[in-house]
Amino acid sequence: MTKAGSKGGNLRDKLDGNELDLSLSDLNEVPVKELAALPKATILDLSCNKLTTLPVLQHMKAVQADQERERQRRLEVEREAEKKREAKQRAKEAQERELRKREKAEEKERRRKEYDALKAAKREQEKKPKKEANQAPKSKSGSRPRKPPPRKHTRSWAVLKLLLLLLLFGVAGGLVACRVTELQQQPLCTSVNTIYDNAVQGLRRHEILQWVLQTDSQQ
Repeated sequence: MTKAGSKGGNLRDKLDGNELDLSLSDLNEVPVKELAALPKATILDLSCNKLTTLPVLQHMKAVQADQERERQRRLEVEREAEKKREAKQRAKEAQERELRKREKAEEKERRRKEYDALKAAKREQEKKPKKEANQAPKSKSGSRPRKPPPRKHTRSWAVLKLLLLLLLFGVAGGLVACRVTELQQQPLCTSVNTIYDNAVQGLRRHEILQWVLQTDSQQ
């Protein structure tokens, strides 16, 4: 009786994926033990051999049943993993919704407090004029309002300002005449221009003039 290892050679060499080709191997019986060591072989070709019985069919059925059970087990594991992923995703989404809801409520509460604070401040501002009017001292009957104290040296400052203005106008007139007319080439105009520039610079640095101008602006 010819064994699978004689003409058939090593079974693993004839395994192509899940197909095992043992045709034309001059087999008298099916090498069941050798096939049991090859669980990947789900397709078996035993054509053109000297076989009288096929006990391998039961083995192949058992192999296919094991593979089906393994496939079902893997599918169940995948389904359970998918359920866990979905449950985790739903929990994450629910947590995010709860967080957004809480943030929205906090933002609404913050805006409400700001609105209440603005209303309270507005009411306080409206009450202040009333309080000041009520707390203002009432004038006694028969009393006369006090007159502001008279300003001192008003006439003196007016005279001084008039003199300064006259001086400025006179110098300005002479300066314009010297710069615009034909007199600008005369030595006198040169002297006038020099005196005017020096006078303006001196007046700008003079503290009395600055104080007079400041007093005039306050009046």
